Amino acid sequence: MREIIQGGTRRVVVLGTGGTIAGRASHSGDNIGYTAGQVGVADLLGGIDAPEGTTLIAEQVSQIDSKDMSFEIWQKLAQRCAHWLAKADVAGIVITHGTDTLEETAYFLQAVLAPSKPVVLTCAMRPATALAPDGPQNVRDAIAVAGTPGAQGVVAVCAGTVHSAFDVQKTHTYRLDAFGSGDGGPLAYVEEGSVRVLRNWPGPQAAAPLFDRVVSATSWPRVEILVSHAGARGAIVDALVVERKRGAVDAVQGLVLAATGNGTLHHELEAAALRAQAEGIAVVRATRCTQGRILGKPNDALRDPGSLTPVKARIALALELLSAGA
Repeated sequence: MREIIQGGTRRVVVLGTGGTIAGRASHSGDNIGYTAGQVGVADLLGGIDAPEGTTLIAEQVSQIDSKDMSFEIWQKLAQRCAHWLAKADVAGIVITHGTDTLEETAYFLQAVLAPSKPVVLTCAMRPATALAPDGPQNVRDAIAVAGTPGAQGVVAVCAGTVHSAFDVQKTHTYRLDAFGSGDGGPLAYVEEGSVRVLRNWPGPQAAAPLFDRVVSATSWPRVEILVSHAGARGAIVDALVVERKRGAVDAVQGLVLAATGNGTLHHELEAAALRAQAEGIAVVRATRCTQGRILGKPNDALRDPGSLTPVKARIALALELLSAGA
């Protein structure tokens, strides 16, 4: 359902998916005991003036707590983004989203769409019913970014900071400025409605976007994430291999190992991962570290995803498997 909020010559589309930004608590002093995804996106835009010459359009895509994000919602979101991005008078898209999986959705959309217009995810750390909610300002900032000439690609906006989909990570459990961009640093800042750009907007990747394959898929390749730690064992990996050998319908197809340091793994987990790889399971190492990337060596038996975090590496591997028809 769409609703025109304010008239103008160009359009910014605001897609709602739920999250804390749409949450309600029993009283205004409760910032953590709320239920996410209760307020419709059109209501979130109440009291927010569109920039001059801009029409805001609200559309509800889903209404969930983002911890429960699914491939099916990602499919629908990608389709709605593609629909609106194809309109000549649409300057950009804003997506209201929960913070928990925002970085995953951002990376997924960038990988699938690689848009030449801005797709801006925004969020809140306090529910809509809070005494001082942060959602309205974040939405205003996101709308400013979506209407910025020359902006492109998928980005996230929180607490006045713009992060690239490739770099954005949730780094804090509670504070309003909960996101970072690692050692890449922010892409831009929003200052009283103006966007100050620090580095290049996300551009198309070397690989072609996977939109057609993604939206037509009836299932998502199963890729699990396992963490290497002191005393780690390979039993879970071996169990997944056994499940695959037995022909389970939803058998694992890929593994991402959240490795220590520069991609190192406990020897038992590494041995199990190599056995899994020999059985046809795709295995990738990503570092647990919040900054830096894995610097690989020519003789590495397990590949790495460069600077991608484990959750983004999981998406990249799943898209690779989907593209290959796994």
